[in-house]
Amino acid sequence: MSISTERLGDSAETAVGLRIPARYRHDWALFADWCTATDQPPLPADPEALALFLREHPAAPATQRRRVSAINTVHTRHGHPVPGRSETVRRRLDTTRAARLDRLAPLLLHKAAELPTTGWPGGLFGRRDALLLVLAATGMPFAQLARLRRGEVTVDAGTLVATTDGGERFRLAPELGTAASPAVPVFWRWTEILAFLDAYPNTDLLAQHLTDPVEVEQGALIDRQARQPLLTPIDRWGHLPLMPQPMTPQSVAALIRDHLAGRAPARTPLPLRKRPGDRDDSHVRLDTEVDLDPHFYERGVAARHHARDRLDGLTDVFDEIDARADALLEELLTVLEGF
Repeated sequence: MSISTERLGDSAETAVGLRIPARYRHDWALFADWCTATDQPPLPADPEALALFLREHPAAPATQRRRVSAINTVHTRHGHPVPGRSETVRRRLDTTRAARLDRLAPLLLHKAAELPTTGWPGGLFGRRDALLLVLAATGMPFAQLARLRRGEVTVDAGTLVATTDGGERFRLAPELGTAASPAVPVFWRWTEILAFLDAYPNTDLLAQHLTDPVEVEQGALIDRQARQPLLTPIDRWGHLPLMPQPMTPQSVAALIRDHLAGRAPARTPLPLRKRPGDRDDSHVRLDTEVDLDPHFYERGVAARHHARDRLDGLTDVFDEIDARADALLEELLTVLEGF
């Protein structure tokens, strides 16, 4: 059965020339009228504006969900990101979940502040896990947290801002009376590690840096770096993957649960390895000249074709992982209510 639609009049209140499903017409008109009155663009709408609209038009939860569904549908039909999937709007629609997250966020930030920032390999794990806990305090689902890339988290006027690949924004603003969020130095400490590895991709040098830290310049990310995962796995010896890869939602959920429950593993300090003849590690030069054999590119193309065939259908698997990760978050929040 096709959905009947009505063309709205050419007026500022309803946005010109949009075709809206009939069952959504009233809710969209209400939102569009409010946008006109508050000088907000109805299409595309900002999630913050939608949250403000819901606050200024109180109604039963079912009514609010219908309004958000209408606004999301209009955005989808006209090729815009949907504003109703943001954490800000979720909090307006599910006050119980919002209350749980509000109780959980201070605990997550407190745990993050307790983690070590120096020492080997404790400082490495501590810096990564602290950022993981801080980002979880925004309410971001574990699946989205695991997929974050380096270029998707920034600092804006003292506020840590994470923008997911779907366009959703999660923020940790400064506390009242402070200039910057406590999450900002946590973020900078982990990005310092990534910047160090960009310049010196060597675990031994990283170990020496975390034992006796020096200032690392953090310039603007190039495109390749911005696309790399923000949070990566670390093995017990402090090695990060040679080819950057993200953590899994399951490992993110497990780490957060362990830290909150006080079961996170203690990292035994490891001795530093010094190579004979190394006098100044900050001036170690890396040999970047590599002789490639004549069939290097042919093998690479063949490998990519093989990988494409093997990985076909992974989208459905990732969707299932997202759903399971969201369910894990809800289960975790329920368990933590008793803390």
